[in-house]
Amino acid sequence: MDIFCKFSIGQIIHHLRFGYRGVIIDVDSNFQGSEEWYLEMAKSNPPRDKPWYHVLVDQTSSVTYVAERHLANGKSFRPILHPLIEQYFRSLDNGYYQINLC
Repeated sequence: MDIFCKFSIGQIIHHLRFGYRGVIIDVDSNFQGSEEWYLEMAKSNPPRDKPWYHVLVDQTSSVTYVAERHLANGKSFRPILHPLIEQYFRSLDNGYYQINLC
């Protein structure tokens, strides 16, 4: 079965439920966390067989793990302020961060 991911690494997103902005740093084609984490953190029971994303949260030092159904395209292309941004990306171009290959 082919899995289509709506978002990609470097894309700025908006969390629909909690309202924060962020940038995608990794994509899992399905849930890769533990059963304990899912039961504790995924209170809305998002599907495990759909994509999940690792996100640097703007203006924090947090990295979140989010089900695709909770994300939308970013409403603003302002830079994401996060202490790890330069570890993952080299620049922001037309609303997408360019991956830091080295």
